[in-house]
Amino acid sequence: MAPEKLTGLKKAAILLICLGEETAAKLLRELTDEEIFKVTRCMSKIDHIPEEIKIRVLEDFEMAAENQVGVVVKGQEFAKKLIASTGNKDRESSLMRQFISGTEARPLETIAKMQPSMVAGLLEREHPQTLALVLSTQVVEHASAIIASLPEEKRADVIHRIATLDTVSPEVIDRIEDALSKEIGIVVGAQEQRQVGGIKKVVEILDIMTDNLDTEILENLEEIDPDMAEAIRKMMFTFEDLCALDGRSIQMILREVNNDSLTLALKTATDEIKEKIFANMSNRAADMIKDDLETMGPVRLSEVEAMQQTIVRIAMKLEEEGKLVLGRGSGDEFV
Repeated sequence: MAPEKLTGLKKAAILLICLGEETAAKLLRELTDEEIFKVTRCMSKIDHIPEEIKIRVLEDFEMAAENQVGVVVKGQEFAKKLIASTGNKDRESSLMRQFISGTEARPLETIAKMQPSMVAGLLEREHPQTLALVLSTQVVEHASAIIASLPEEKRADVIHRIATLDTVSPEVIDRIEDALSKEIGIVVGAQEQRQVGGIKKVVEILDIMTDNLDTEILENLEEIDPDMAEAIRKMMFTFEDLCALDGRSIQMILREVNNDSLTLALKTATDEIKEKIFANMSNRAADMIKDDLETMGPVRLSEVEAMQQTIVRIAMKLEEEGKLVLGRGSGDEFV
């Protein structure tokens, strides 16, 4: 039997696995993002490295391979750990999104490669439920951009339907793909039943929207399903997210909260959020709340969470009034 033909990319992936996580991580730092994406994607497809392949690769790179046999690995886990070792959180996050979207099979993959405005134009005449299903199969960045390109009157309805989606059968995916293929010539293989949609998916989509579209969509969604709109808001911004605000914004929020309410809200808060709060009030007020926290007896967790959510709603109200920015969405700078 002829020996397996190895590409340079696969040799590199095998070599990095054989070297182990620590050494491979150091080498990975020297590669470009594109090179890391390609080699980790290749790694994810490797479950076992036969002894003869391992020896051949190591010999190609002039490395000794003494007293070792074939290596059994979990390629996808190894690749993810390697990405997490790049030493840069922003880069790690970007690479992991690319890795996941590149290695997990997704239905409607041709849609994923089209410009958002083109997809919106193609789908805007479809039933909102079809739109919701299609968008639920896409990575959140792409789905968010497509929703932003839809007519305003459709956005909240589609978001609502995405949030209420659960699992979808392969037959439904097949029917949608068949219909779309007649319009844009897609031919996509059958998909297994999979989890799609849900409120978490909606939060991820809204979180990266720009131009305050998330606020606009939530306001329209409130007319359709107030409870869902509130649930989404709770997930989009939490009490601990106050840590990301500047001092002026924190002070503005604190002016709307009395000390007793604030003390209750801080009962389960992290040291980081406590320090942020205390740094933006007078020393006397901070000392009083610290003393109250030390002497406070047991309280219901539900009461603490309700008070934290009340403060979050105050922050959201101030944002709606244009008095502060909670920092969700595009990450744009403000001047």
